[in-house]
Amino acid sequence: MSQVPARIATLWRERVLQSFITFGRVLVLSLDAVRHIVTDIPRGRFPWKEFVRQAWFITGVSVVPTLLVAVPFGVIVSVQVGSISQQVGATSFMGAANGLGVIRQGAPIVVALLLAGAVGSAIAADLGARTIRDEIDALETMGLSAVQRLVAPRLLATLVVAVLLCGMVAFTGVVTGYLFNVLVQGGTPGSYVATFAAFAQPSDLVLAEVKSLIFGGIVAVVASYKGLTASGGPKGVANAVNASVVLSVVLLFAVNVIVTQLYAVFFPQRIA
Repeated sequence: MSQVPARIATLWRERVLQSFITFGRVLVLSLDAVRHIVTDIPRGRFPWKEFVRQAWFITGVSVVPTLLVAVPFGVIVSVQVGSISQQVGATSFMGAANGLGVIRQGAPIVVALLLAGAVGSAIAADLGARTIRDEIDALETMGLSAVQRLVAPRLLATLVVAVLLCGMVAFTGVVTGYLFNVLVQGGTPGSYVATFAAFAQPSDLVLAEVKSLIFGGIVAVVASYKGLTASGGPKGVANAVNASVVLSVVLLFAVNVIVTQLYAVFFPQRIA
């Protein structure tokens, strides 16, 4: 019985050590991919065909689900904010609360979850299948970098699509909340727009876009790493996809908290 705590402590140390090793490898992979993007584009060596193919694929698997999530999300935010506003007698501030909630938090979170669930899993499955078929080893044997040929175009495509999706979700969520408030909750259009314009800042949209850019990078790098390190046949690919989605979601929410707090410190909300 005395050996059980020792084994648990040893297992815990191994898990913690493995976590730091994984973090280091993901960081190295991300820096290597960014280096290829920055250096290959001016030299004309960037694989634009693969970038366009991946951007089109990512758009195809994410646009429709994102819209389907953005519309009910705007309605849910409007319902919750409207209920609280009526209880405290602040219905005139519905536009500010609803619009800022969707732009600052709603749009980046929706984009993050859709990227992790749809895009990240697809990238991990694709690269994982290539890895277990020894295609990655064959590529390296021929002197070609898998990071340059496969990871870098996927990373850039995910970043571009993430920024575009965030703008689409923010617009859809705000318009949906406005229509629901005016048509269903009996709100005043002028009051909704006036309070939103009084409290909203251009930096709010910039914050959402920056968050989506960071989220897209995290999803692409984590999914690529898990795909490139997959082993054990089809089961290993499935495990890599599952680990990619879980790890991406955890990191996305942690980074969201950090970025939001930094924004609150350096860009305090103005008083109308």
